[in-house]
Amino acid sequence: MKTPAEILAKNENGLPQPSWTSKTQTGEEPSHPRELSVEVKTFVNMIFARFMAIYGHKFKSCFETQDEIRIAKREWALSLGGYTEAELVSAIDYCKEHSAWMPTISEFLKVLRNLTGDHGLPVAKHAYEEACMHSEHASKHQWTHPAIYHAGKATGWFRLRTEDEAQVFTDFRYNYDVICRRVRAGERLDNPVPVALPDQSDNSLFEFIQAWGKEHQLKPEVASTWLFYLTKPKGSMVRKRFQQQAQVEATAMGIELPDDYQ
Repeated sequence: MKTPAEILAKNENGLPQPSWTSKTQTGEEPSHPRELSVEVKTFVNMIFARFMAIYGHKFKSCFETQDEIRIAKREWALSLGGYTEAELVSAIDYCKEHSAWMPTISEFLKVLRNLTGDHGLPVAKHAYEEACMHSEHASKHQWTHPAIYHAGKATGWFRLRTEDEAQVFTDFRYNYDVICRRVRAGERLDNPVPVALPDQSDNSLFEFIQAWGKEHQLKPEVASTWLFYLTKPKGSMVRKRFQQQAQVEATAMGIELPDDYQ
């Protein structure tokens, strides 16, 4: 067993020793697309060492095998990038005073945010929904936080408009996490510059839908609902899907929907 002095020792760079808790390394998976810095791995080893000392057998009861510890360390490391050693130590001390059991990752992150603030950053799910909703006019929207715009831009506005959540959310969340760490590290993000010239395509489409609806003696709301697919990018799966759904209703009235409006 390591002595308290060995556990608290630091290397020549001033960082904690990387083997504080055990010989189990902080999740090495070379094929994984996420790279973990030596610093964040070291911080996670520090956290686990402190929790082992604080919670004793309760800590050990959370993990049955060395593999479980390794996997858990990696998940913690993926979640804690961007926080400083001082912020992490403060969160550990708070848990020591207020929690009888080792916190989960989400509980620890909540403590961190309560202690340090989260710079106005919304959770990834809410950020993703906002990015999708305003992906067609990203430079015009007043974003809740610039990080959402930059994460959407990095992911691709076209992908956010056309791909299902199961396909694109993981990539958006990764980009958003990276940008959030930069914000927490003190980087200032530029707001998107509004487009100077108005986009006339929306007016053209609106006028087409109105004229098409009158031609087929449809209520404006029906025409707008059926032709909603025209707002989606040409050739995209989401456009095709909306068009097919609308065509089923239109066919019942003997109407053929247009493929385009220009």
